[in-house]
Amino acid sequence: MAWHRADVVFGLSKERLPVKTTDQLLKMRRAGLVVGRCLQEVAAAAGEGVTTGDLDALAEKFIRAQGATPSFLGYHGFPGTLCVSVNDEVVHGIPGARVLRNGDLVSIDCGAIVDGWHGDSAITLIVGGDVHARPEDLALSRATRDSMWSGIGGFRPGRGVYELGADIQSSIEASEQAVRADGHDLTFGIVDGYTGHGIGQEMHMEPTVYNERVKAKGPQIRVGATVAIEPMVTLGTYETHELEDEWTVVTDDGSRAAHWEHTVAATEGGLWVLTALDGGQAELEARGLPFAPLAD
Repeated sequence: MAWHRADVVFGLSKERLPVKTTDQLLKMRRAGLVVGRCLQEVAAAAGEGVTTGDLDALAEKFIRAQGATPSFLGYHGFPGTLCVSVNDEVVHGIPGARVLRNGDLVSIDCGAIVDGWHGDSAITLIVGGDVHARPEDLALSRATRDSMWSGIGGFRPGRGVYELGADIQSSIEASEQAVRADGHDLTFGIVDGYTGHGIGQEMHMEPTVYNERVKAKGPQIRVGATVAIEPMVTLGTYETHELEDEWTVVTDDGSRAAHWEHTVAATEGGLWVLTALDGGQAELEARGLPFAPLAD
């Protein structure tokens, strides 16, 4: 779930990035697997004619059946287990009576708690599959997902956590240049004011994980650190506003948005994506990045 952290003053923040023990990381992995499997189930069910409320009911039932607790339900009064954001909705969409249609661009954000530890992840999909997708929506989702993995790849001990923002923004800029070179006049906007975050025994913790370049380096990444990396990107403006429900964030210009997120840990040997079913192995190895899970 995206953190609204527009209040952070660059260079003056005293944020910290705490580390976890092996046992604590294993508990977070169990929470992460519940989230990853839940998103897999929800994605399979997200078809034409299904309501966002149907998906939410499925998610709550699944999470509780695993002996876990939904992170989002009741969080500051949020009424759902999932955030389901459709088309121009960026994040924090409240699930309900809205009926999904083929071609809708849908971001689904999920969190779960196991033994007091959180997992948090989000995906973006096209209802009905790629055959029903607009080319620009596919390009947007792919660019957003790639930038998430660029941020994950930059999560290395010794770096400042704010530096991930440059990794994410550079990836988005490279994707925009690539699609323009292919003849598509697209603009990718990085949503302003919403960020990733630290995570552990609370869903939203220090530090802020920016999706764009900032001057400050932020707290140093150390072995055992965990964060949720979650770029939110649009096909137009970076400016957004909340609807009257005081949760759903939409783009000011009505452009569509995508949101991808994973919870990741820095381990002694490299990276472990706690909310990816394979721990991130396929994506990390494809990018030449060290995959280093801990033994259960």
